[in-house]
Amino acid sequence: MRILALSPSHDSSVAVYSNGQIEFFGKEERFTGYKRDGYPFTTLEKAYDLFKGKIDHATYSWLPNDCHRFEIFHAYLYKKFKLTMAYPPQSCHHLNHAALAFYNSGFEEALTFVIDRNGSWNENKERESETVFKCSYPHTFQTLYKSYWSHQYPTFGIVRVYEAATTLMGQGALENGKAMGLASYGQNKKYDKLFVGHKALHNKFEETNNEWGSAIFKGQKDKIEKNITLSNYQFYADAAKHVQIETQKAALSLIKKYVKKTGIKNICLVGGYALNVVANSFFIKNLPDCNFYIEPVSDDTGTSLGAAMILYRHETKDKNIYNVPNNFYHYYKNSKEQYGVKKSIKDLCNILNNQKILALFEGAPESGPRALGHRSLLFDPRNNLGKKIVNSLKNREWYRPFAGVILEEKFQDYFETLGLKESPYMTLSFKCKPMMKKQFPSIVHVDNTCRVQTVKDGFLYDLLKEFYKKTGCPFLLNTSFNTAGNPLIHTKKDAVKFVDNCNNPSFEGVYFVEDKKLYKSN
Repeated sequence: MRILALSPSHDSSVAVYSNGQIEFFGKEERFTGYKRDGYPFTTLEKAYDLFKGKIDHATYSWLPNDCHRFEIFHAYLYKKFKLTMAYPPQSCHHLNHAALAFYNSGFEEALTFVIDRNGSWNENKERESETVFKCSYPHTFQTLYKSYWSHQYPTFGIVRVYEAATTLMGQGALENGKAMGLASYGQNKKYDKLFVGHKALHNKFEETNNEWGSAIFKGQKDKIEKNITLSNYQFYADAAKHVQIETQKAALSLIKKYVKKTGIKNICLVGGYALNVVANSFFIKNLPDCNFYIEPVSDDTGTSLGAAMILYRHETKDKNIYNVPNNFYHYYKNSKEQYGVKKSIKDLCNILNNQKILALFEGAPESGPRALGHRSLLFDPRNNLGKKIVNSLKNREWYRPFAGVILEEKFQDYFETLGLKESPYMTLSFKCKPMMKKQFPSIVHVDNTCRVQTVKDGFLYDLLKEFYKKTGCPFLLNTSFNTAGNPLIHTKKDAVKFVDNCNNPSFEGVYFVEDKKLYKSN
């Protein structure tokens, strides 16, 4: 049975799922170059070219009354594919988030916590914010808890509380990652409570009149400032730290409540808040007896696939657990065109050791928001000016940190690993052991933590192994192959265009792994 599913909101995507396997998955922005593109027509066309006449069902990651684009895509699918929308019982946006995380987790039974900004509407025109599901095969998703927020009153969920600091920084509702980066510069002091348990204190906040009706701390609209500098950052860093501390405590309260209530210790985390690596590590540290799965594609990108997965289970009653290669299933048609000149791994290590930024291009790009070596920019983490150099290339804010990719066998030598043996998807942040700040300043954040990716095989592992042999350094700085405000590089032509348009003296070029060639700009 083959199911096509689409997510038509921001970060739109299309998935095709058949007999427990992902046959196609594409994010619209990668094809159009328009960040967070919400109209996946290009991706649907590619799916049609591959599967025309061979789709059994189509489904949608939102219910019809949740998204104003429903009628457009309903008509398009009927005209193009001759299909109408199908929904499993109790379908909602958060259910599709939960399905993706649970079916990818490998757990036979789990509690799945969806912590997101915007879920489905209820009859009172309120939006889902937090939902707790008790999940088991083939398709049991029992709702244990559901919370809503509203513009009418207004009220606020966990993500909207976090958003209050992001709004203060002059950023949009989908840019909470910037607040997370700045939060580490916040002062250690006693902050006011923003929650009672996991319930927000609504009187602490108000709304702006922008497109999203974004939340902000009450009485602080006149303090919004997008230009966060070394002279004015402290106020904004303290606000970011405030929401970081309070929201992660609220989320932990919610998790603890339902672990205690059900006795289930397998935990899945998904929704936009699951991209918060600081909070994720906080949960694991405080619940050492629980087993956590954090979905790498936890934003709305993944809901198309979650919708396909749960509809497939409803239709087939399939109870099998399938191994899903997370973050490596994005559609990419390999080009036969070759660019550049032959280079060896030793040549690449010399480039990195000479303090040049190197782009890596291998096969299909990552489907999630974090680059894991398939579309990465790499740099020597020993460079004292590394953050400044790479942030300058990417046109990012000065306070934003970078991840470190490390040989898995060296992971425990450098970090307090919370009892974990690996961290393959950059979903967690770890405390660094003594001397790391001095040895690897480019990847150690101001609070002595690092978002970590461990690798144990593949080309990136081989490159790291050779770099370690040459330098004694088992790390590389790893960030996404793009610039701020632009999607991840998708095709070879995109990569070549990036190189040709880059006039940064620290950037060397892009290495095409399959071709073993490095392309440099003239």
